[in-house]
Amino acid sequence: MAETYELARTAVALPDVRPRMEGPAQLRQVRMNGVGLQIPRDLSFEDWAKAGRQLSGIVDSSAWWLGDWLVFGKTHYADCYQLAIQGAGLRYQTLRNYAWVARRFDLGRRRSALTFQHHAEVASLPIEEQERLLDQAEREMWSTKQLRSAVREERVGEAEEEETAALVPISSRIAVPSHRVGVWRRAADCLGVAFDQWVLTILDRAAIEALDSEFVEGAEVLV
Repeated sequence: MAETYELARTAVALPDVRPRMEGPAQLRQVRMNGVGLQIPRDLSFEDWAKAGRQLSGIVDSSAWWLGDWLVFGKTHYADCYQLAIQGAGLRYQTLRNYAWVARRFDLGRRRSALTFQHHAEVASLPIEEQERLLDQAEREMWSTKQLRSAVREERVGEAEEEETAALVPISSRIAVPSHRVGVWRRAADCLGVAFDQWVLTILDRAAIEALDSEFVEGAEVLV
């Protein structure tokens, strides 16, 4: 089924890919053109609010539509599809971003309860992680900001695990007089750094001096 949205002077039939709003379609009372909306002065608050939800749905769906449009054009008209983009007056970089997300999610995996931006936040992840995070976002009604934070936390956790896995023990035990350890800890505290980091930094500095080199790979020298 399709709804017709009047854009400028041209009526464009667009598929209704979102669940239909309860009651009559409020956008039939609100005329749209290329520069704005014409809203009846007697439009009720309830109808105005419903129209806003429908407009939001159109904006979100249009990102999917444009992404699919570009993917189709690049696949079927590789020699001349950019001419159509120029003729339509659309920014190619924006379309490329839409198309990239569209390629990462076939129609069967797109969640109508979540926005295009929700999908974009996880598009770079493996499919299994995409599905798990989108399931949680849908279940807990996350905003895109909350989903972005969850993705960032997972990446930090993975990076820490990789860093830990890469650690190489240099000795099972190094005997150090306790009073020296106490002095070292106070030195680290004075610099405001963790004791482990202070030890690594001092060892890196000693290695640089011993090797008479300005650079030791991975070294972090405190000022």
